[in-house]
Amino acid sequence: MPGSGEEYLISRKKQIERRQKILTIVSIFSFFGSTVFAVIPAIQQASQPKPATASASAESVLQQQVRGYELVLQREPENQLALEKLSLLRLQLKDAKGAMELLEKLVKLHPNRQDYKVVLEQIQKQEGKGDRSTNNQPKSN
Repeated sequence: MPGSGEEYLISRKKQIERRQKILTIVSIFSFFGSTVFAVIPAIQQASQPKPATASASAESVLQQQVRGYELVLQREPENQLALEKLSLLRLQLKDAKGAMELLEKLVKLHPNRQDYKVVLEQIQKQEGKGDRSTNNQPKSN
């Protein structure tokens, strides 16, 4: 009898070791499989060239905001918030003349707001410098 108990323990120990090996192998395959599924899309995304739509999309978002504020101004021509935001958007879009017109209207509507006057003066100075630099260039004959 003692021999059969030892044989049982030995066979049980081998069975446990076999299960541990199988579990280890399955765990390793699972780990590497999940890693591969995470890495492949990242590699594919990195290998694809990024389109230059980031700046175009940013500009189109600004254009959409401009249209929205222009619609508000059609209904309410003296809406302070719409005038202010639209002037800021026009400055971002490098439309200084359009921004100046809106700021002039804001200064007329709200003469007590010094910030409108300051921004308007800054834009006028920048536009004046830009005009002088283009006018002072020597003409080629």
